[in-house]
Amino acid sequence: MDRTQGQPTSDDAAAPAAGPARVVRLSVGEYVLTVNPVDGSEIEARRPGGDTESAAPARRDKASREALEAAARPPVPPGAPTVALPLLEREEERERLARLLGRGRSVRLTGPAGSGRTALLDAVAGDCEDLAPDGVVRLCGHRQTPTELLYALHSTVYAPSEHVPDRPARAELLRHVGQIGAVVLLDDLDFGGSALEELLRATPECAWLLAASPDTPAPSDRSHLEEVFLGGLSRAACVELLELAVGRPLTELESAWAGDLRFASEGLALRFVQAGGLLRQRDEMNRSGEDGDEEEPGVFEERPRDAVLVPLPTLAEGAAPAELLVSRISESARAALRFACALDEEMPHPAHLPALVGDTHADAAVGELLACGLLTAAGSRYRLAAGVARQLADSGFGASGEALTAARHYAWWTGHASVTPQRVAAEADAVLAALAGADVVAAVLLARTAAPAFAASLHWGAWERVLRAGSEAARTAGEVAEQAYFHHELGVLALCGGRLDRARAELETSNGLRGALADKRGTVAGRRALALVTDREKAGPDGSPPLRLEAPAPPGSEAQTQAFPLVRVAPVPVVPPAASFEETFPLDAKPPAGPVTVRVPVTRPVREAGPRWHRRPAALAAGGVLAVLALGTAVSFAISSGDASAPQAPGTSPVPSSAPDASGNDPAPAPAGPGTSSSASAPTPAAPSSPGAATPAPSGSASTPAPGGGPSRHPVTKPPSTPASPPASSPAGSTPPASPPASPSASTSPSVPVTPTTTTTSALSPPAATP
Repeated sequence: MDRTQGQPTSDDAAAPAAGPARVVRLSVGEYVLTVNPVDGSEIEARRPGGDTESAAPARRDKASREALEAAARPPVPPGAPTVALPLLEREEERERLARLLGRGRSVRLTGPAGSGRTALLDAVAGDCEDLAPDGVVRLCGHRQTPTELLYALHSTVYAPSEHVPDRPARAELLRHVGQIGAVVLLDDLDFGGSALEELLRATPECAWLLAASPDTPAPSDRSHLEEVFLGGLSRAACVELLELAVGRPLTELESAWAGDLRFASEGLALRFVQAGGLLRQRDEMNRSGEDGDEEEPGVFEERPRDAVLVPLPTLAEGAAPAELLVSRISESARAALRFACALDEEMPHPAHLPALVGDTHADAAVGELLACGLLTAAGSRYRLAAGVARQLADSGFGASGEALTAARHYAWWTGHASVTPQRVAAEADAVLAALAGADVVAAVLLARTAAPAFAASLHWGAWERVLRAGSEAARTAGEVAEQAYFHHELGVLALCGGRLDRARAELETSNGLRGALADKRGTVAGRRALALVTDREKAGPDGSPPLRLEAPAPPGSEAQTQAFPLVRVAPVPVVPPAASFEETFPLDAKPPAGPVTVRVPVTRPVREAGPRWHRRPAALAAGGVLAVLALGTAVSFAISSGDASAPQAPGTSPVPSSAPDASGNDPAPAPAGPGTSSSASAPTPAAPSSPGAATPAPSGSASTPAPGGGPSRHPVTKPPSTPASPPASSPAGSTPPASPPASPSASTSPSVPVTPTTTTTSALSPPAATP
């Protein structure tokens, strides 16, 4: 990032600027964007081969990561430090989450607000420091889109460089984040469904731990997320947590009250942090009442001293303690709480509270509210705890005019030259909430000063929201010049995002308004951006190469043949009609002479889902399983091939082959072996007992066994040994079909007479033809 006008180039620098105008020059994808708060942003195409040519980004080192993580934590409020409460009864969930993340699985941690999800994420972050190559990344998903989360992940892992774009294009962003291997802990998830699936698909090498509330949209079925539900604490854990929050052992009455509160609040940890604040306030008031008999009440004390003992809160007050807690805090803390209610539950930074409240010690109010459990950390800022705003609204504790006061304060602060864009981006949610609650005049002024800061800090989600709110406020207020500025910025933002249609509409609207105002400088900047939109529309989304016009090739040349190859269609073979079904599909087809080759499908191992940095032990185990399977397959094939070619045992007769010989006749029966009986090998004649029985066949024919070893269902008729006479209906001059030559008679032993064989037919087939 190249910041002119004396602005620092580091992310965490806070040096003041040299002039009132903070001009920032950014490289955004294939463009160079110059953010000018005075005249509007200017955009131009990036020159190839220059200093801004994109290169491979470099990862941050350990020191840079630690400094960035420390800057992302919420600020420590001044005053007495709050007591850090331990994590109770979460060992099982903690071990399960660490085990799933170590396997590369993404997990969705679901629990009600106040169940301790953020504390559990802090504990899991310490357990997963050495799991992934890029370590652990903490992100906050409150009011964030998947695109903004991807850019936040990219800026956390990769360090800014002179030759790397400050905000890469989407294709380049997806390529970079696809190579990040980290355990990403995302707190306060706000979306689900296809948006969550897009986030997970863009980071295949990351293991995500997503903390969400039960009312968050559910993920899609294709997300493949593990679900872990976080319930409430037990009675013993609730009592222990209350003792740690109060700082002393509980009495018998207080323990019984804590048990009833656990039943009413379903064991939420937040309720017992707030209950600890109630008991501390009660102890302080009772102690003040005891000391009041000896000393006079102070003149400058904010609360009067009660002479009676304060009883325990009721069960209803313990279940909804916001009203009772607010009634016992200081006036500065109540004023700060009003600003938080007016700014959509966003607490301003402690440095802004003295100016907003009008008290020099108002910054200590954040620590007081944290100790009572009325505030909770959300990323790098503080928000009202779950249910506090609703309880205060029901009790009549409201804000009147605080949003307008905050809008005027932020309009002055964001336009000050000493405020860096990064500090404005850290206060983005409070600024946007003040913009929504202010009048049109203050809204236009705040949007005009905050928009360039959001653009320079690369917080473009807030930049787009403040531009749209400012455009609507300027239209309502009738500020034509400011309306033209907001439309121009929206067109530049759409052009950087690749939305050419939207960019053209916004820029044409801005040019029309500036033409009516005779704003020559603004009109020139708008026309340049509009010309860039036209060039991108002509070039196409992928930047197609220029068109080359060449002379057409002569017909019949090799170039034309290669450009337009001839497609030759093979003629369809005509099959002549068969004389009969048996001739077309013979039943005694010859089996293949060689060995039959059987193709065994090889089952490839399925790739395991998840990042690659956890697959090495699984790959070794899968390799061993595949080796065992291959060895077993080889052994089974060897056994089967050995059975097929095994020699016959001596003393057994070979199985006669059912295949005919070369002349078309069946082969002669094999002679009987020396160890076999001659009567067993000779067929037994069978006399026909009915007219439908089979007649004896000539001596030269033999029955063909079925391929399966059993009798055949269809008779096999062999031609006679003597040539048959031609049919009488044959025309003159036609040559009768040649009959196959007669096969020689089977050679038998002299002592064994040869008996003609018979053919057994099925009851469903016609009798065999006699010669």
